[in-house]
Amino acid sequence: MTTVAIREQPTPTAALQRDAILEVGAVTKAFGGNRAVDDCSFAVGRGTITGLIGPNGAGKSTLLNIIAGALRPDTGVILFDGQAVTGLRPDELLCRGLARTFQIPRPIPTMTVLENLVLAGPDQTGERIWNAWCRPAQVGRQEDAIVDQALEILAYVNLIHLRDAFAANLSGGQKKLLEFARTLMIRPRMVLLDEPAAGVNRTLMRQLAEHIEEQCHDHGVTFLIVEHDMDLIARLCDPVIVMSQGTRLFEGSFDEVRQDPAVLEAYLGGQVK
Repeated sequence: MTTVAIREQPTPTAALQRDAILEVGAVTKAFGGNRAVDDCSFAVGRGTITGLIGPNGAGKSTLLNIIAGALRPDTGVILFDGQAVTGLRPDELLCRGLARTFQIPRPIPTMTVLENLVLAGPDQTGERIWNAWCRPAQVGRQEDAIVDQALEILAYVNLIHLRDAFAANLSGGQKKLLEFARTLMIRPRMVLLDEPAAGVNRTLMRQLAEHIEEQCHDHGVTFLIVEHDMDLIARLCDPVIVMSQGTRLFEGSFDEVRQDPAVLEAYLGGQVK
């Protein structure tokens, strides 16, 4: 692959910076002598569906894991809604409204679809054993409300007919929908999606894309999507951020990305015509 020099790109607009829900500032992460993420900076505007693309080895997944709290950066800062969250655990970020999905879904296989969703319900009073003893009525009311919420979400993602099926028996696409449904249980403000199209047939992918658009446009949920499927990026994402060698190379609309000669040569490899 031809090596492309990193060119300076304009910083995000002042409007975007004023209303950024996520800011990545000069983040670096090295594994031995390899800098997987190298002084990477960008902002994600509130209420947008932002794409993050680049070839294998560009640092996208490492950066996503840093944002999600699975890895600590060597240097740099992550701001979520104006607050520094660098190094917070994934569960701490979840409590702040930042959720993520995985390229390979991770439901609990021996639990049913409904049980997986109920388990994801936040702030469950019954998790504290003394509440189960001392406040059984309160615990019961909350459990009923969580089950109702889970059933509503299962209907929304068209998995209600599988409510009693074990998660292990779902198809790859159904597991992606289940994982998306689990993020909705916490009523997130932002969701990090790691290759949602991987292993998903086109019918289920259209359903997931429709849910992403609806959650963004109707409910104000922000999305950052790491994806190799350019059709999905073209449909959903504006802006699109291109990573190269661990840092931000280019940012703009999908049309701007597809017309940039360096991006096409180095990363899209002719996929976009």
